[in-house]
Amino acid sequence: MSVNKLILGDNLEVLKSIEDESIDLIYLDPPFFSNRNYEVIWGDEGEVRSFQDRWAGGIDHYIAWLKERVIEMYRVLKPTGSLFLHCDWHANAYIRVDILDRIFGKSKFLGEIIWQRHNAHNDAKKKLAVLTDTIWYYSKSDIFTYNPIYSDFEEINHYNLKDESGKYFLGDLTAPNVRKGESGKEWNGINPTQKGRSWAVPNIIVEYIAGAEAVKKLTVQEKLDLLNENGYIVFSKNGIPSVKRYEFMSKGRLSGNLWTDVKNVLGSQERIGYPTQKPEALLERIIKCASNEGDLVLDPFVGGGTTVAVADRLKRRWIGIDQSVAAVKVTDLRLRRQQNMFSQPYELKLRKYDYDMLRNKNAFEFETWIIQQFGGTPNSKQRNDFGLDGRSSDGAPIQVKRSDNIQRDVIDKFLSAVQRYDEPLFEKNKAAGNPVGYIIAFSFSKGAMAEAARLKNKSGIIIELKKVSDIIHYGTPPKVSITSKELENYKYQLEASAVSEAGIEFYSWDFDHNPDEGFKADVVIDKDGKQVKRFEPGEHSIAVEAVDKEGLEGAGELTLKVNETKKPTP
Repeated sequence: MSVNKLILGDNLEVLKSIEDESIDLIYLDPPFFSNRNYEVIWGDEGEVRSFQDRWAGGIDHYIAWLKERVIEMYRVLKPTGSLFLHCDWHANAYIRVDILDRIFGKSKFLGEIIWQRHNAHNDAKKKLAVLTDTIWYYSKSDIFTYNPIYSDFEEINHYNLKDESGKYFLGDLTAPNVRKGESGKEWNGINPTQKGRSWAVPNIIVEYIAGAEAVKKLTVQEKLDLLNENGYIVFSKNGIPSVKRYEFMSKGRLSGNLWTDVKNVLGSQERIGYPTQKPEALLERIIKCASNEGDLVLDPFVGGGTTVAVADRLKRRWIGIDQSVAAVKVTDLRLRRQQNMFSQPYELKLRKYDYDMLRNKNAFEFETWIIQQFGGTPNSKQRNDFGLDGRSSDGAPIQVKRSDNIQRDVIDKFLSAVQRYDEPLFEKNKAAGNPVGYIIAFSFSKGAMAEAARLKNKSGIIIELKKVSDIIHYGTPPKVSITSKELENYKYQLEASAVSEAGIEFYSWDFDHNPDEGFKADVVIDKDGKQVKRFEPGEHSIAVEAVDKEGLEGAGELTLKVNETKKPTP
């Protein structure tokens, strides 16, 4: 899978379509088995339907609902892959014993991460407050991707000295136990073996001074000379050497399974209004720990989009799935807000697509996209292909026409191209009564359909004519308008209205809209389409997007001219 995907749909069905052992890392934060009202966050039809599914019975039903999804996750996970399952105290024991231990095996349990998400509040006066979540960590095999986790510098308090190069502490240059060879030889009149120790030179400092090759080439005594010449060694009054260990050279303190240094999103700029939103620092730690750049990360409960937003920023490929229109579109807005010219493109897969957008899409991009939706493989190059654009899952050629009313001559040319492109395959499919090729277009003329029927009936040659609407569903996006009303000097009420057959799910606002940069949401979720805001004098470009219940979006723009108000003379 070369393209990042944000998919609206039931994750169980989507997971079944993902190929075996193709995912490097899975993080899932499924709805907790807790208070029912709290669990319905977005309130749209997809989320409510999913909520009803998992609450159809008690804890046994919830575990069964989650287990069948984890079985599919295990299938798609690579042998070197890992899974992190985020849960709370309501069901964490059931999830480990009844799901993860049975599917992955007890031996593949790698840890119970305890994340302290907030401090105690007033409820701690009445009962023991629950301040933590559990993240179960499992691998698929004994060989898995793992990068050590280091805490931030502010958690390290032993850098108690300072010079012109920065903060440092004095570390020992020897280690316990006597070792033979260079580590036990005398240096500067000091023999560490006399005190039952050996030299222990920090290679990170050697590499910083002289490069990685010096670590391999220099003897221990030469490394000590290098450190001494560059001012890294300090001698005590008794002549005992210590080494300056600078903060800027440290990766931090190695962390274990207790994470108290990752703060929640309350009061932070990350917050988008999603009640159970996880902080980016939490997902950054997990993704860096269990994957490398270019790896494929899957989040089957995308929620507020933190996993895919962080994976995208860390140059991982990703797939995000959610049954809620609001969750998927909020994540889409979040991704667009952080996209730049170096960002990788991603595909937004909805239940319905904007017809006008598809018709105006770049021709090559449309060909690639619609062939993938059809389950085929597009040509990576557009040369020496006889005008063919890809192959179906059974190997038959595909041609895409991004137009309506395809005429008979297209059929004639396609038939000739298919025969010349792969004659043995053509004859094999013809003899077996299988399609020799597929033409995809928005619509076909009567002449084209008649010719396809004639070839099938008279010559046994089957050319499948596939309309775009046979492959995907499309609809009309909402029509949006904006009005403004001045309430007082520099203060305005903005109101958006939208019309859609499906009904409007929510609005988003961009108060400093730049068409060249695209829509960057300042307000992600606005259920009513009303905002009150102050503006500085000048001209302001304001944009609003309305998302309907099918996930289609429409946009409206307004130019607001704010005049500078003169203050009355005292």
